[in-house]
Amino acid sequence: MNFEVSETQKMIAESIRDFAKQHITPFMMDWDEKQIFPIDLFSKLGEMGFMGVLVPEEYGGSGLSYHEYITVVEEISKVDSSIGLSVAAHNSLCTGHILEFGNDNQKKKWLPKLASGEWIGAWGLTEHNTGSDAGGMNTTAVKDGNYYIINGAKNFITHGISGNIAVVIVRTGEKGNSHGMTAFAIEKGTPGFTSGKKENKLGMRASETAELVFDNCKVHKDNIIGEIGDGFIQSLKVLDGGRISIGALSLGISKGAYEAALKYSKEREQFGKPISHFQGISFKLADMATEIEASELLLHKAAYLKNKGEKVVTIGAMAKMYASEACVRIANEAIQIHGGYGYTKDYPVEKFYRDAKLCTIGEGTTEIQKLVISRNILK
Repeated sequence: MNFEVSETQKMIAESIRDFAKQHITPFMMDWDEKQIFPIDLFSKLGEMGFMGVLVPEEYGGSGLSYHEYITVVEEISKVDSSIGLSVAAHNSLCTGHILEFGNDNQKKKWLPKLASGEWIGAWGLTEHNTGSDAGGMNTTAVKDGNYYIINGAKNFITHGISGNIAVVIVRTGEKGNSHGMTAFAIEKGTPGFTSGKKENKLGMRASETAELVFDNCKVHKDNIIGEIGDGFIQSLKVLDGGRISIGALSLGISKGAYEAALKYSKEREQFGKPISHFQGISFKLADMATEIEASELLLHKAAYLKNKGEKVVTIGAMAKMYASEACVRIANEAIQIHGGYGYTKDYPVEKFYRDAKLCTIGEGTTEIQKLVISRNILK
């Protein structure tokens, strides 16, 4: 592995920092307070190439590697992790599913719009009664000539209201059969396809989360991604890359919270000197810096293997689990270092603290990551 940061990564980081100062930082707390999903921001990010980071240039994307992708998500999340989450979900889930499993016609039809940010993508696996147990889903697709009639609902869907297209995994066979589920790409405006409840969340409040509802939704067989019955298997592979995304999101939160705490500790004086001079604070910062370094190394090892086309099931789960749990600990310590001020909205750490917890839940809980890791190391 090459541990040097590439010139492309440096350019990406610099351009995102400049972009964020103008287009994110001045508005982020208003978005957070009012749960505003800033749709127009994503078309601007698309113009910069950040909505199709992994999509080949022939389909309108940037054609970059997972190392650059981690940099994009991390740098955005250092400023506003809500926006980082939406960028990650758009790239790795909806766009990533079509990229990896769609046929050439589907890629030509949908990827340019997604990669440009003209369209925002959603991805639906989770249901009200099936979180980690996705195989027990109740949403069904029944064949009707050249069409399928879909009924049911998906919840906790990023961009469930504003998404222009959703890749959804629904049951076409027996419940619990891993080959009894199929992926469909469904465009917004398709009759019978609507949005439901928008969630009122603790954190990540500028990233829209809502239901997808299907009421006799008629979808042509040409919208099937891959083969009938392969949807669940596809989704597991998509989530392998998604774990790298959430790890990168976690890393961005960790770095944002740590940098804020480090700055504050050097400026805040007690008993005649900066609080960073006290061992109780300096040791916290040492732990935070070490956990960030470990998270980053795990993520880029996963990216290295992903770029080579090797399996990343175990290392991806390790990276996601460690980085997400670390970001919760780091955000917690950042508040502690700020003291009472950390509990106010005058400083950025309270938002990092609220946003961090989602990372241990979304795209596979910490407990599921441990299940994946343990199964693989015990084979």
